[in-house]
Amino acid sequence: MASTTNNRPSYATLATLLLACLTLAPTEGSAQQPTSHQHPAFSCDDVASGAPRPEYGCFNIARVENLNFRDSVVYWFLYTFPTRSAAEAARTSTGVVVEEDGRVWLNELASAAPRVQGGTVVASVGPLVLSPAPVYTAIYSYAVMTPGQRSRVHTHPGPEGWYVLAGEQCLETSVGVFRGRAGETVVVPANVPMELSITGSALRRALVVVIHDSRRPRGTPSTWIPPGACRQ
Repeated sequence: MASTTNNRPSYATLATLLLACLTLAPTEGSAQQPTSHQHPAFSCDDVASGAPRPEYGCFNIARVENLNFRDSVVYWFLYTFPTRSAAEAARTSTGVVVEEDGRVWLNELASAAPRVQGGTVVASVGPLVLSPAPVYTAIYSYAVMTPGQRSRVHTHPGPEGWYVLAGEQCLETSVGVFRGRAGETVVVPANVPMELSITGSALRRALVVVIHDSRRPRGTPSTWIPPGACRQ
């Protein structure tokens, strides 16, 4: 009887081929998953009035100093006006007018809504519970961020409030998760470590305020490690 040659691969050969496939074949969807270096952590930067700025980022656009409040709880009242001159005429001594997102905004901080003539009420952000201090500073920011971007992990010595203009955001903090979408407001208390993540599939645009003890910086890095709830 003529002999035949066994052409089946050995177990060792099969194992080698399997290992090569596992090493070379990408995981399903891996090409669409951003890596951490593609979205470096961001912070809010000071930008001089009228100075050019990047297309994306978080920019400090106004500062109001020497603030005193009768109550320890205040609200951020947001109004829009047809013109800057109309907004300037309506603002109180502690209010500030900014132009962002194609609109003129009047920002007021008070325990009750001030009497403002000629403007449209957009949002009331709060309550913002103030840490005890002899005098406060309010820093207003405007942010345009892309999905997948995250802030550095940080804390503020005073409360932070957001009015989300477009897109979605998620704040992971040591006291819980706070999510916000277009038209919604978000508040995080003072001295709470946090990481902001931009979620969803659209650009997130937002107005932001931090009210803090004037003797302390607006924010500082934190060593708290977020568990990753905003990325689930």
